[in-house]
Order: sequence, then structure tokens, then C-alpha cells
Amino acid sequence: METLLAFSRAVDWINERVGKLTVWCVLITALISAANAVVRYSLDTSSNAWLEIQWYLFSAIFLLCAGYTLSRNEHVRIDVISSHLSKRTRIWIDVVGTIFFLLPTAIVIGWLAWPFFLDSFERHEMSANAGGLVRWPVKLLIPLGFALLGLQGVSELIKRIAYLRGRIPDPTPKTAGPHSDPAASEPV
Repeated sequence: METLLAFSRAVDWINERVGKLTVWCVLITALISAANAVVRYSLDTSSNAWLEIQWYLFSAIFLLCAGYTLSRNEHVRIDVISSHLSKRTRIWIDVVGTIFFLLPTAIVIGWLAWPFFLDSFERHEMSANAGGLVRWPVKLLIPLGFALLGLQGVSELIKRIAYLRGRIPDPTPKTAGPHSDPAASEPV
């Protein structure tokens, strides 16, 4: 179990770094969008490359932060029923959901996305739009994002099983961020 927990800590560390790095894509996307709007309306010119890079960065934000979001237990949940269940029951729901839904989905999408990326890379696929960008980098984000999500799913599974066996404290409390409301995380 100690080896698995060490693996879990390594995956958590990777997704934490990727998540914090990817957060900068939000600022870069906003700056590019603002600059593109200023140039378009003041100089009456634009480039499809500027629009496409915004889409690429948004894809990076969404796909690469999925594992980071899962590691912080900040993914969307519907707690209407589960908030009334015991902690151990909720942990078991997480275990079953991870094994039967999250991991198979991440594996299948990652597996199917890999040839999609390789084909684009081998053909040096370019955007069909005038002045557009090369397509393979954004297509690489799909298997990479789902690999990070799948690894984080394994990490969360390890932590929940360790908790159920009494090896670690509760791995599910929400991480308090700078804009968190402590009262909002309590069950209603």
C-alpha cells in the first residue's frame, strides 16, 4: 500500500504542476482576445491564427485541468442524495464510479484520440482557414488530457481504498482556495 500511496502522491504532484501552469493559459487567452479585438476594430484587420490560438488555449485549459480539478475534489457533483449518506458510503460511491465510469471513459477516449493525433501529425495537418495554424498540437491535448485525468482517477482510487482500510485520513475534503466560502462546502 505504501508504494501505491507514493505513486498517488507523484500523480497528484504532476497534476498540481500541470494545473498551475495551465492556469496561465487563461491570462494568455484573455490578452490575445483583447489584442485581437483592438486590432480588428482599430485597424480593420485580423487573422484566423489569433482566433485559432484562443481555441487551442481554451482546449488546453479544459483538457489539461481535468485531472487537477479531480485532485482537488472540485468536479461537478450532484450532492442532493449523497450529502445525506455516511462518509464511508460516499467513498464507496467514488470507488465504484471511478472503476466503472471514470477510468473506462478516460481509457477509451484516450485510446481513440491517439490515432486521431498521429494521423494529424504524420500528415502535417493545417487548418483549412486562411492563415490558420497546424492542427496536431491541439489534437495531442485530447489523449494527454485524458491520460492525466485517468492517472488522477487511479490516484483518487488508491487514496479512497487506503482511507477505507484505515491507512490515511479522509482524502475528500474540498481544498479551500482564495475564493472559497467555507459555508458553501458544508452539506445543506
